[in-house]
Amino acid sequence: MTIEPTDPHPQSAEIAGLDAAQLSQRFENGTLTSADVVARLVARIEALDGGATGLHSVIELAPDAEDFAAALDAERRAGRVRGPLHGVPVLVKDNIDTAAPLHTSAGSLVFGDSFPARDATVVRVLRDAGAVVIGKANLSEWANFRSRPSSSGWSASGGQTRNPHALDRSPGGSSSGSAAAAAARLVPLAVGTETDGSIICPSAACGLAGLKPTLGLVSRTGIVPIAASQDTAGPMARTARDLGLLLGTLARAVDDGEDGAATRARRPAGYDPRLFGQPVEGNLVGLRIGVVRSGAYAGYHPPTDTVVERALEALTVAGAQLVDPLDALPDPSAWEEDEQTVLVHEFRVGMEAYLSRRSAAGPAHRHLPRTLDDLLTHAEREPRERADLFGTDVISRAAATGGLGSAAYRAAFDRVKDAARNRGLDALFAQGVDVVALPAMAPAWPIDHVLGDHIAGYAWSASAVAGYPSATMPVGTVEGLPVAVALLGPAWSELVLLRVLAALERELGSGVTAPFPRFAEHTMLAG
Repeated sequence: MTIEPTDPHPQSAEIAGLDAAQLSQRFENGTLTSADVVARLVARIEALDGGATGLHSVIELAPDAEDFAAALDAERRAGRVRGPLHGVPVLVKDNIDTAAPLHTSAGSLVFGDSFPARDATVVRVLRDAGAVVIGKANLSEWANFRSRPSSSGWSASGGQTRNPHALDRSPGGSSSGSAAAAAARLVPLAVGTETDGSIICPSAACGLAGLKPTLGLVSRTGIVPIAASQDTAGPMARTARDLGLLLGTLARAVDDGEDGAATRARRPAGYDPRLFGQPVEGNLVGLRIGVVRSGAYAGYHPPTDTVVERALEALTVAGAQLVDPLDALPDPSAWEEDEQTVLVHEFRVGMEAYLSRRSAAGPAHRHLPRTLDDLLTHAEREPRERADLFGTDVISRAAATGGLGSAAYRAAFDRVKDAARNRGLDALFAQGVDVVALPAMAPAWPIDHVLGDHIAGYAWSASAVAGYPSATMPVGTVEGLPVAVALLGPAWSELVLLRVLAALERELGSGVTAPFPRFAEHTMLAG
């Protein structure tokens, strides 16, 4: 017998259960105001995040959120509506710059009480669209680019984020707080970032839909960097339509003159992000979906394979033609070391440019770190950074690299792109498929601050390295923990990925594709 979970904060349950599209409709018909929704969700966050559940998904609430929401309500009454996100609350990952009064820490204590000089481009377009930035989400410190091993969702600023389905389980990372908060119905929408898995992994672990867009679709200016050749921001939500609504807004953050990838990006003819948030019927007739079953991508957890098999059946019911199986996709081990070489080189260049920008914001900021060596010194001297459990070996390796002109970097860059893109995904798409489907990962593993994360298998790396879009959505559970499918597409195929997600919602039902968390201490198996 299935026991439906009960909401641990019934006072806000009705509001919390509404997605962004539903909130927008209620605002339009006058049955809700943004100020009321923000006030109730703030109360929910205060009650659940650090209180009843110890979720630790939110680092900081915006003190001006309710005032901004009230101003948006006044705009609506005056006949000015900025768009479908007008008045809708959104949580932003804390490696994305927000000007005062919201801090930006990337999970570290190194920035103290300082503020970035201005909002990141993605935050500016969110505010311009009328979204209410309700706060900043916890994350794996430095977006999990600090040490190996590490525990996803831990930061010195925010503590350990927990999985809302079972609090002893990892939320995945590095966009841990963004995923956990949206899955827990603390917010309808959240923004994450990804270099390699940091949107797809926590979305899958926490039972949420997430989408990593094509590299260059969304500007990264004002986002704490890891790697210019892979970093991107992306949407996290509970429905395909909400993903599209948020992605369509983020996609307005283009060519600001500072982000080279966004400046160089050439969207195909007819590519219109305004279509992302439109309702789709979920009919997949004419779509060819390839299934990967080889190597590290299947077989590592048979119960996960069983759940994903039912999702594949649902796609055929929706009209898709499965190409099953596709020829092998190379194992991530084929490019793992080369990728790390690329990341550490790009991290040093990008991070030191970011730190220079932060420290140049004014006289009060001159004490801030300027180099990776400054970050290492801080971690060694600040006990709360827990260097005893979470080392800094990745940052140390990056600090020792030369510039992007080094022979080691150039050779690794060419090899990793060839392995993941040319001989990897491009070879699969050349077999005549529109989308590739496979298990996203095994269910969330136990939190372990000694041994670190225990990931059995994962689907996202090839897309991340190639700069291609990927998406995920829950399709079932194992012992109360979400299991998700991953979808990989060629560049600029976001609309196709959203169409497939909408089909899964229609065929499986929202109770499966947007599971309500139990906030249990342990999995069902542990009792």
